[in-house]
Amino acid sequence: MAFSMEERLQLGIHGLLPPCFISQDVQLLRVLKNYDMKKDDLDRYVFLMGLQDRNEKLFYRLISSDVERFMPIIYTPTVGLACQQYGLIFRRPRGLFITIHDGGHIASILQNWPEKDIKAVCVTDGERILGLGDLGCHGMGIPVGKLALYTACGGMPPQQCLPVMLDVGTDNEVRTDFQSTGILHKKHINPKPYGMDCLIQFEDFANVNAFRLLSKYRNKYCTFNDDIQGTAAVAVAGLLAALRITKSKMCDHTIVFQGAGEAAMGIAELITMSMEKEGLSKEESLKKIWMVDSKGLIVKGRDHLTHEKERFAHSHSQMKNLEDVVRELRPTAIIGVAAVPGAFSEQIIKDMASFNERPIIFALSNPTSKAECTAEQCYKLTEGRAIFASGSPFDPVTLPDGKTLYPGQGRLCSLSVFQYRLRRLYGGHVPLAGGLHGCAVM
Repeated sequence: MAFSMEERLQLGIHGLLPPCFISQDVQLLRVLKNYDMKKDDLDRYVFLMGLQDRNEKLFYRLISSDVERFMPIIYTPTVGLACQQYGLIFRRPRGLFITIHDGGHIASILQNWPEKDIKAVCVTDGERILGLGDLGCHGMGIPVGKLALYTACGGMPPQQCLPVMLDVGTDNEVRTDFQSTGILHKKHINPKPYGMDCLIQFEDFANVNAFRLLSKYRNKYCTFNDDIQGTAAVAVAGLLAALRITKSKMCDHTIVFQGAGEAAMGIAELITMSMEKEGLSKEESLKKIWMVDSKGLIVKGRDHLTHEKERFAHSHSQMKNLEDVVRELRPTAIIGVAAVPGAFSEQIIKDMASFNERPIIFALSNPTSKAECTAEQCYKLTEGRAIFASGSPFDPVTLPDGKTLYPGQGRLCSLSVFQYRLRRLYGGHVPLAGGLHGCAVM
């Protein structure tokens, strides 16, 4: 409807459109009106994805007009629900699907992609989608949503972005569900990265593959693992921001992690690097970090510890309960990255407030339903003293004294790492994101 009469005549579409000429500004108002009529977030997600398919310029005009409003719809937390319902809401494919059966033919599949100048690839095998587990092919919503943010917030041309799904099956019940859109057998593990001369972002791989692939390729290609490195970059940025409030140094803190997977390991490694910069030795830095997994506190001598976990195992009696760990170790900060909803109980939050003037509490698990605690719980149980960040957005919280606190979202990870990596490819000419913050603590 925005085509002028001259354009309609040149394209041979005069008479095939209503006679009115509608500018993009008016189209934007119409889209917003339709958007407001949707009854829930999943409907809003489907509406926005439909807009992206039929009018990409208008889609990005809409998203960039109010990033904070639309980001929770096209990414966390709504994208998690969209992935769970992927088979029902599927309209048309977006991205490249490579299966376990395509070995030896991947080059020909890549030739089928219509755009040849690809600068950024976001690839997943769907095995660890947010805190939802193995969704297989249905995890495609993650790289699609992440790359949409790169365009809307990072200035990346959409035609140079490629979402990739490595469909190697799934062990989830979705494999036999009538909603399934992926291959129908149990997961085989043998993913290979795509490309050599563009940014490759690994997204939501399971631990065993995430660490292996990162170690193998990090020094060969322009690549990063979002869950290990991206989350770490923003979480530690949040901790550094918290240090300005507590007027302390990183090495002054004792940190307990709820979870010992990719995110925890990545954050912990970057914390130790920060402590070393302050003059602490590597060994002393590691002693400042404690981790709790599904079997309890990670200590020396415990059975079935992976190589990554052994680095953070300390001499201590075994403890099963997170409440007991917090009471025993008296940490200054707790970070939740295990997707165990409610893991930060009322007792834990109160204990943190009892031995810290400004307790640092990061409930980083996604989506919102998997958060270790809510912003309201954290702020009210600590009387507004906590320094809080979450993985998915929470609404502002008004305390009984009338003070309103605005929780920061501390897991907008890969955008910052993406921009750093991409500037290397473009020679430093990629625009910085506007309006985004990694972990704004109040």
